Amino acid sequence: MQNFFTTGGPWIIAAIIIAVLLGIIISAFRVLPDFQRMVVFRLGRCIGAKGPGLVFLLPFVDKGVRVDLRETWFEVQPQTCITEDNATVSIDFLIYMKVVDAIPSVVQVVDYRGAARGIAITTLRAIVGDMVLDDVLAKRDNINEIMRGKLDEATSRWGIKVTAVEIREIIPPRDILESMTKQMSAERTRRALVLEADGQAEAAIKRAEGNRQATILQAQAGREATILQAQATREAAIMQAEGYALALDKVYQVANHVDGRTMNLQYLETLKTLGQSQSTKWIMPLELTSLVQPFQAMVQAAGQASGTPLPASNGNGSHPVTVSQGPMPSQPVTSTPAVPPMPASPMSGQVRPAASSNPAQGANFQPPQPRPNGNSNFVPPITQ
Repeated sequence: MQNFFTTGGPWIIAAIIIAVLLGIIISAFRVLPDFQRMVVFRLGRCIGAKGPGLVFLLPFVDKGVRVDLRETWFEVQPQTCITEDNATVSIDFLIYMKVVDAIPSVVQVVDYRGAARGIAITTLRAIVGDMVLDDVLAKRDNINEIMRGKLDEATSRWGIKVTAVEIREIIPPRDILESMTKQMSAERTRRALVLEADGQAEAAIKRAEGNRQATILQAQAGREATILQAQATREAAIMQAEGYALALDKVYQVANHVDGRTMNLQYLETLKTLGQSQSTKWIMPLELTSLVQPFQAMVQAAGQASGTPLPASNGNGSHPVTVSQGPMPSQPVTSTPAVPPMPASPMSGQVRPAASSNPAQGANFQPPQPRPNGNSNFVPPITQ
């Protein structure tokens, strides 16, 4: 023993004591990150939450419990639920939550995760039990919102905030799946038929509208064509009338410079054409008798110039005239006195032809005589 104390034993003991004290002192300090808090219990009594940063705990007196303030989630295994219409479905979902108050999460509940899980399961079964299967399948968002509200209300006393509840999968029984498949097929068939009927109705309306527009356009085109045709016809008639007027004016201008001989030759050509026709009746103007007067004057002038006496009168005021037609012998034809003028008949309202006022014609007018061969279309020359 003396050797222990003499050889440095006290120093060893002191070193051990110092080392233990340093270990105790070092263990009394805690460093907490920003997302953690420490609930401190001193001699079993909660004195509050400390952190973040450096936290000192009295050795053998204070005890700290770390609490994570970050949002966390956990999965609820598929739960069998019965709907209001007695259909069995299997539902699994996720719960997202975070600690907003560290002290109640440690003091008020032993395991807030397990407590939240149990409340979520019972709440889900209560909600699904009040809904029919179609609503359960179609209203996931409503179920999520209802569960989140009820869970948040239940866990708020623990300092827990439920941020979201998401249903991941709803699995109905096999027979219900088959029925749903048939229903979906029937619904799709119905929608297809409705869409097809709507398409046909719309197509019929479009076709009718197109036909109406086409009919209107055709009517407008026909009206415009008729108007244009009428305008063209009117312009053509105007141009024809103008041309005819110009032609008449030209004929009138030319006729003013044509002498009587030319007109007589034209009349003779006309008589020749009439003689060659197959007609048995002629309608001749009364002024035709005046055409012979220039020929009579020419014959008289020719006779006086040659000194040849004119043929003697037949006693009725006419002179025989010889008409030569090629090698045929001449046939004398005499003219008879002209028929005196006939007054208009008061009963019939017809105006009878009057005698010519031309003194050169005189009263020696004779109606047409039949031709020697029996043709009544022959008009003999008239002599004075």
